[in-house]
Amino acid sequence: MKGKKLFSISIGFLLLISLFSTFAPLVTKYSFEEQNISERLESPSFHHWMGTDNLGRDLFSRILYGARFSLLSGVLATLIALLIGTITGTVAGYWGGWVDHVLMRIIDFFMIFPTLLMAILLMVLFGRGFTGILFALALTSWITQARLVRAQTLQIREMEYVEAAKALGLGPIKIIYKHILPNLWGPILVSLSIQIPTNIMSESMLSFIGLGLQPPYSSWGTLANEGFRAMKSFPHLIIFPGLVLFLTLLAFNYLGDELRDRYEVR
Repeated sequence: MKGKKLFSISIGFLLLISLFSTFAPLVTKYSFEEQNISERLESPSFHHWMGTDNLGRDLFSRILYGARFSLLSGVLATLIALLIGTITGTVAGYWGGWVDHVLMRIIDFFMIFPTLLMAILLMVLFGRGFTGILFALALTSWITQARLVRAQTLQIREMEYVEAAKALGLGPIKIIYKHILPNLWGPILVSLSIQIPTNIMSESMLSFIGLGLQPPYSSWGTLANEGFRAMKSFPHLIIFPGLVLFLTLLAFNYLGDELRDRYEVR
């Protein structure tokens, strides 16, 4: 009962933050780049619910607009990684043999490099900004998806209904499409609920060290970076972005736990 309640609260929070960020112009009257030097570094008040930054910009507005980038980069990067990982893992798991051996050696090669270091190198290649972070996150997270899909495919291809499909003369592509992929949705959904917050956190780390969006645009990571530099004198600058990021990751965590229990994925 408690798990279902936390699951509902998590879904509600994620929907709320997604809707607020999507319709930010309707939620707040301030623009994310609107400066008012006379109101710089104000504490939370009725006019500025979360205070203002060092340029007088409304922090609540910047957090909402920043959520667009943080959430979108996490979701899109995970979907790209899922596409690459599902194709790679399914091919490796179903055909096996030398195909599996070659693909797994490619995966092992990518696993040699630390994730953060590889992400930094990819951002140097693709450039800073949304596109750079998107490809950096996708190309460092597809390995997890590929290994998961391969492991599940190895089990499913030995099932009786797959053997029956082979006996009836179905080709590999039809077998994968009709019998293997439909049985991968449970583990894939659980993996998505874990990988999305992981990518959101990775984006925040990259933005925190200055490799994310460039001013005046922001994400939760860049806001945390700005708040960290003034943390002692103006703690609200880091408390609110950090709190929203923490609650978002916590909601995804509860979501993943419930999906894992429902689909009995271990």
